Amino acid sequence: MCGIVGIFNRSTACPVAAGQINTLLGPIRHRGPESAGILLAGPLGLGHARLSIIDLPGGQQPIANEDGTIWIVCNGEIFNHVELRAALRARGHHFATGSDCEVLVHLYEEQGPRCLEACIGQFALALWDSRRQTLLLARDRFGVRPLFYTEVNGSLLFASEIKALLADPRVTPALDLATLNDIFTFWAPLPGLTAFQGVRDLPPAHYLVVEPGHITLHRYWSVDFTPVHGSAKQTRRDYAEQLLSLLVDATQIRLRADVPIGAYLSGGLDSAAIATLVQRQTNQSLRTFSIAFDDPQFDERGPQRIMAEYLGTDHVSVFCTDADIARVFPAVVQHAEVPLLRTAPAPMYLLAQAVHAHGLKVVLTGEGADEFLGGYDLFKEARIRRWWAARPDSALRPRLLARLYADIPGLADLPVAYRSAFFKPGLTALDDVCYSHRVRWHNGARLKRLFSAETRHRLALADQDTALYDGLAGLDPHWDPLSQAQFIESRLFLSQYLLSAQGDRMAMAHAVEGRFPFLDHRLVEFAATIPPALRLHGLDEKYILKRAMADLLPASVLARRKRPYRAPIRNVFFGAQALPYVTEMLLPETIRRAGVFDPLAVERLVAKCRAAPVIGEVDGMALVGVLSTQLLYAGFVAQDSAYRQHPAPVHGVVIERDCLQPAYAMAAT
Repeated sequence: MCGIVGIFNRSTACPVAAGQINTLLGPIRHRGPESAGILLAGPLGLGHARLSIIDLPGGQQPIANEDGTIWIVCNGEIFNHVELRAALRARGHHFATGSDCEVLVHLYEEQGPRCLEACIGQFALALWDSRRQTLLLARDRFGVRPLFYTEVNGSLLFASEIKALLADPRVTPALDLATLNDIFTFWAPLPGLTAFQGVRDLPPAHYLVVEPGHITLHRYWSVDFTPVHGSAKQTRRDYAEQLLSLLVDATQIRLRADVPIGAYLSGGLDSAAIATLVQRQTNQSLRTFSIAFDDPQFDERGPQRIMAEYLGTDHVSVFCTDADIARVFPAVVQHAEVPLLRTAPAPMYLLAQAVHAHGLKVVLTGEGADEFLGGYDLFKEARIRRWWAARPDSALRPRLLARLYADIPGLADLPVAYRSAFFKPGLTALDDVCYSHRVRWHNGARLKRLFSAETRHRLALADQDTALYDGLAGLDPHWDPLSQAQFIESRLFLSQYLLSAQGDRMAMAHAVEGRFPFLDHRLVEFAATIPPALRLHGLDEKYILKRAMADLLPASVLARRKRPYRAPIRNVFFGAQALPYVTEMLLPETIRRAGVFDPLAVERLVAKCRAAPVIGEVDGMALVGVLSTQLLYAGFVAQDSAYRQHPAPVHGVVIERDCLQPAYAMAAT
């Protein structure tokens, strides 16, 4: 794991200086605090900050092929590098290191960009082909590892985090209102977009070919839920056995590392399954980590303890108070680099901090199971709404929704008419491919009532639907409704929020790498062929995964209803230990200075949240959204030094940005 940066002066052909690359590397040294490397190749410069996990003494980057005509910097892991290396050696390739990323330069020699299709991994990379004077930027299938880019004065700049790009003096930071509009509707930026004007996100499963004359974007993979011919002959047992076999292999290859590996235990089925398989495949005592809250509404210590005792792991429970979340929230926003609508990333930040403090660099987690095996309440909601749509005037059918969202404060106590109105938008539009998400988006859009008149005016002509469907390219109207919902959730929420703002960015703030066996593309491709009724059996989520793990997990874990991961909001910002920055960021003059929100509307929201002992879901999201946007503006646009600090400890030697020197520098032939 690491961070990568680069500059390609594709129009001017001016040489890139080491100091320019150092400037970009400085802000992301938390991603790779152990060493740094630079390649200078005329108009191109590549930089790499390393967190060593595989081939500790020899895996320094940039890495070249045999004759030095192809160079790479890579952030992430190629898990099947052992098999790829053996095949490449048999075909006459020679390796200089044991690094997993070195296989890519040799694969590229043979296959060009198609080499990405052979990789089982999580990566973002930059590859320089000096023979063709071509730069290849690429990202893994699900966007586990980030990669951003921008163009300025004929130069292409790219980096693992936006803050590296904004460090270049030629880049002027400004918030992108169109993306804020998307975030306050869809809960995250649409693929390819960021919260900053002119800064692009390389979408998952894409590669960018950059040449002096032009830039082209290509997609190389997408999940396909089209039913497989002959699958009806398979039994439930067949599907369960195949799923378990794939999950075992996906977990096993993600244990490849030259450092100790831990696992997260959330208390749910997914992390329990992964921790169990890790424990069964290692001879060493497994260290597991979990989050505990003082509020029982969010706390899951009981189920976490059951699994830790069942597996006999060396378990660490990180106790997270409201004050802890408030304390780290500004740093969380600075690492996320995007407005947030939840405080949930903050406990993940603290959890990764604990992993780092215990000397671990790698943890396996259960992300991806909900999206591809039918775990979210959203999928159940859509199924209930379709049943309700057959009798839209029924007062009984929508009552199921209150039972579904029992964890949302106050929802079950609302009058039936109010609850029905909340879930009724678009109820009978059953042909809408986005049917499953319309309620979420409709209610999310209510947050935009907080926008200022100027913001609303500038967004009046925005074509949000076109941008949405561009981001959902590949969504097939002929798929079954559950598959459509899963595709949307994986494309918009998993990749754009869960794996980024709550995943990579919180873990790598403390130089911790997360690995996700459920996101092995072989497993995902198989899961897409499982009949919908075995993914979501009635309203029983992840039915086939429970069957697959039936002999390996305690009955209480298998029978436990899924509980979504959530974190407190109201008492974090308006509790007894509220911190001064909250008041400062929400003052009318501060709101007016940023220009995104209406000071009076924010003032009313703040008053409501202060007065109420419990705030509703939409108000909570609105509060977090406003506060995080204000912090983002203060730290990156206004460049207020008080909100540009990164208090997370860095493993190894801390090097100041203004005196950062690479461990080595190389000039390409």
